[in-house]
Amino acid sequence: MKGAPGAYRLLLPILVVGFIVISIAEVWLLTVVGGWIGIPWTLAILVAEALVGSWLLRSEGRKSWTALVSAYEAGRVPTGQLADAALVLAGGIMLILPGFFTDIIGLFFLLPFTRPLARKAVGWLVARSVARAGIDVRGFSTRQGPGVVPGEVVDPPTRKDDPGSQVISGEIE
Repeated sequence: MKGAPGAYRLLLPILVVGFIVISIAEVWLLTVVGGWIGIPWTLAILVAEALVGSWLLRSEGRKSWTALVSAYEAGRVPTGQLADAALVLAGGIMLILPGFFTDIIGLFFLLPFTRPLARKAVGWLVARSVARAGIDVRGFSTRQGPGVVPGEVVDPPTRKDDPGSQVISGEIE
């Protein structure tokens, strides 16, 4: 994994700067909207968005959890369902937090018709970050399914006292 330690060392400062920039942008937008429509209406919109966010988190979270469990029960690798569950959780948290920028992103993550676009965008960002970190993901293929080992089926050996059978002893490396 060449390049990974440097990328991880920069992750915390980038996150801190990102949170500071988002906080400043949220306060700026709240003051602009509050000056334009008034403080009571701005607070009413924020409370309504938090209520809608918690309701959406509950309903979409239940759907995502059901899809995740059914994929596990069917023996499938739940990559899409797992991504949807993570997006629903992140979107619900963003909608509950006060602010308009985070609400827009939260709605993008939570609404069922925009979530596939969000899944693709987040997947692209993660793939790009992994590639920049120098991590080789070619060996992580899930085409065979979980627990499947490639091989061939052979007839089971017959009993040792049967003169027509031949048993070969040895070790597998």
